[in-house]
Amino acid sequence: MAYRMVGISGSPIVKGNLGTFLDSIMDTASVRGFETETVYLQKMLVRNCTHCNYCISRQKDGKYCSLDDDAQALYEKIEQADAIVLASPVYFMRTSGMMATFIDRLRVFIFGNVAGGRLRNKVGISAAVSWLRHGGIETTHLSHILAFITLDMIPATVHSSVSPLGASSVSSRHGEGEFDPSVRLGTRDDQAGLLSAEALVGRAVELLDLMRKAPVTS
Repeated sequence: MAYRMVGISGSPIVKGNLGTFLDSIMDTASVRGFETETVYLQKMLVRNCTHCNYCISRQKDGKYCSLDDDAQALYEKIEQADAIVLASPVYFMRTSGMMATFIDRLRVFIFGNVAGGRLRNKVGISAAVSWLRHGGIETTHLSHILAFITLDMIPATVHSSVSPLGASSVSSRHGEGEFDPSVRLGTRDDQAGLLSAEALVGRAVELLDLMRKAPVTS
């Protein structure tokens, strides 16, 4: 049985550097035998969590949240996945507001009377693209990893990579932060970043294989 991976883009630009980098992750996953699907938050309506606590006691199948938007469709996609990629450009040394809004809405899988715990033991991969090599990639990863931990997911981490915390790429040449009009999609040329994407997908496969051999019963 093939594993399933859903990649979620938190960029307002579909075919920009983040989208290109996420494509490379999903392409690598396909080669490794995953069934893959990419979701672009930019194309969807995901409203801010109002902390109304509907999800604590009034969830039902097909409606985990009181808000009427596109989040339920996203919930169902990630619930069916074995691995989830949260991918964001670096904004103000952190994940994008679009991604942060989506993460807030994942509380339905923590407290939900129906969906609570349904992301437990799924593998999470953080992906980030920064203009600078040291311009907020790891703090963006931490935003995603804290979400994985809160959801009882298992973060995929690889020490022998650009960052141990996640797939990491830069959009300026060599991450130097100098504007070059000839470089439109710098992530394509960031070999260290592309290798980090391959390493994180490999780690996700390793974790999923381990769990398949020894399923958690608690």
